[in-house]
This record gives sequence, C-alpha cells and structure tokens, in this order.
Amino acid sequence: MITRTRVLTGTALAVALGAGAFGAVSATAAPAAPAAPAAVSKKSDDAIFTKSTHLSIDAATRAAQAALKAAQSENQKVTVAVVDRNGNTIVTLRGDGAGPQSYESAERKAFTAVSWNAPTSVLVGRLAQAPNLKDIPGTLFLGGGVPVQADGAPVAGIGVAGAPSGDLDEKYAKAGVESLTK
Repeated sequence: MITRTRVLTGTALAVALGAGAFGAVSATAAPAAPAAPAAVSKKSDDAIFTKSTHLSIDAATRAAQAALKAAQSENQKVTVAVVDRNGNTIVTLRGDGAGPQSYESAERKAFTAVSWNAPTSVLVGRLAQAPNLKDIPGTLFLGGGVPVQADGAPVAGIGVAGAPSGDLDEKYAKAGVESLTK
C-alpha cells in the first residue's frame, strides 16, 4: 500500500512539473507577427467589386405591414415574410389567427420569388417543363410570393401564406410591393 501511494504521488508531481514547464515555455514564446492586410489597388475596384441594392428594414417592415393590412381588410388570417436578395429573412409578421404552417410557407414563397425574380404563381407553370424545380431546398411553388425589384433586378421577395388560395396570397403580397412605391 505504501508503494502504491509513492507511485501515485510521484506521478502527480511529474504531471504538475511538466505542466508548469510547458506553461513557462508558452509564456516566454514570442507572439506571432500580425498579418499585413491585403491591399487593393483603387484603379481595380470596378473589376473586382460589385454593388448591390438592398431593402432597408424600415421598407421591409412597411411592405409586410401593408400586405398584412390588405389581408386583414378582407378578414384573412395570414403570415407575411420579406426576405433580402440572398433569401435571408428581414421581417416576418404572423397575423392574429394565422395557421402554424403559414410562417414557413410565407418565408419559402418569398425566397422562391426573389430567387427566380418572378411571382410564384408564374413559377408554378414552369413545373410542367421542369418538375425537379420543386426539389430545390427552401423553395415553395405555390402562389403568394412576389419579387421586389430595383431597375429590373430582384432586391427582395415578399411571401404571404394562409389565405384560402394562392391568388389571394399573391394579391396581398403585391399590396406590400405597391406600398414601397408610395
């Protein structure tokens, strides 16, 4: 039993000394030199950078509120989502009484509309020629999504879900887009 205690004590001491020595070496090591930032020539900026237009949070909120108000004026319980050019959600408003499925559906409709720069009701027709389109992750080919454009290019998408038909959802989404031009 005494031999066992000696071995355990010796092992613990060796571990403690080794950790201390490692710490001392690490503490005295010279820090790595910071990397120099890459310089970009001003004359080449146009060749390597692009500029894009994005919808502000205020504009996205205004559009979502307009779409929701249009639906509420017809006693429809919907969810409205606005996504940016990259399909990232800017704002989602779930109206009182909107179904639980409407939240994700609205976001996916908005994503689909901005991805193809077309209303989702138009894209539904394209499924006949390319049925595999529906297999693209994050998309939903049902009426109710419309793109928001600046100079013909998509900058956002508005999706509405929860009304009894895609035509109504799209009508409310268009009301959101129209609110941006007032």
